Amino acid sequence: MEINGFIVAAQIINFLILVWLLKKFLYKPILKAVEEREKKIVARLKEAEAIKAEAEKEQAEFIQKNEAFEQEKQALMSAFTTETNEKRQQLLEEARHDAEVLRDNLKAVLAEAQESLSREIRQKAQEEIFAIARKVFTELASTELEEQAVAAFIRKINSLSGEEKEQFNALFKENCQPVKVHSAFLLNEKQQTEIVNAVSQITGIRPQCHFETSPHLVSGIELIANGHKIDWSIDEYLHSLQSAITETIKAKPEADKDAEE
Repeated sequence: MEINGFIVAAQIINFLILVWLLKKFLYKPILKAVEEREKKIVARLKEAEAIKAEAEKEQAEFIQKNEAFEQEKQALMSAFTTETNEKRQQLLEEARHDAEVLRDNLKAVLAEAQESLSREIRQKAQEEIFAIARKVFTELASTELEEQAVAAFIRKINSLSGEEKEQFNALFKENCQPVKVHSAFLLNEKQQTEIVNAVSQITGIRPQCHFETSPHLVSGIELIANGHKIDWSIDEYLHSLQSAITETIKAKPEADKDAEE
């Protein structure tokens, strides 16, 4: 086969022209597009790195803030727990103190009520005993008891203090009215004479006495001269004894209280 030089040269020229055309209109735009795309990818990678770095920074700040919040929360919980325990202890102490005060007050009220009841019972028993005693003495009045009453009355006249005797003597001499002698029973002549003699020893004058019976006197005798009275009776004796016992009973709780203190 014979090779045509012209045709070969023409083919070479055509090939070079094709290469130039491809390079001019195809390869350069493609390379340019690839280069731009690479630039965009690099830019986006840098942007992603920046975003990642910002995210890691924010994450670190979040972790730091979270740890600070946890520490603050623990501190607040600890303070709250401490304050709550102190408040609870304070309330318990106040409640215990109030309970002790209430118990002491209740104990004092009960003691006072018990003492009042005991005092009332003692007073009632005392009144009943003395009422029975008066009734018994009244019902058992006899000649012997009357003589004993007269003797006790004369002893009372003789046992007057010096001041009482002077007072009685002055009143008697100021107005010599008849001396009134009241008795629960009828005095015989001997008993009347003994009473007159007892008064004479005080006044130095034999008085004029007017004797009367007075049923309200319980085995007793009373002498009245110018408004001044000297008397003795079982009723008056029992009253004096009852008053003395009452004062003793009233004084005993105070003495017991002082002894306890």
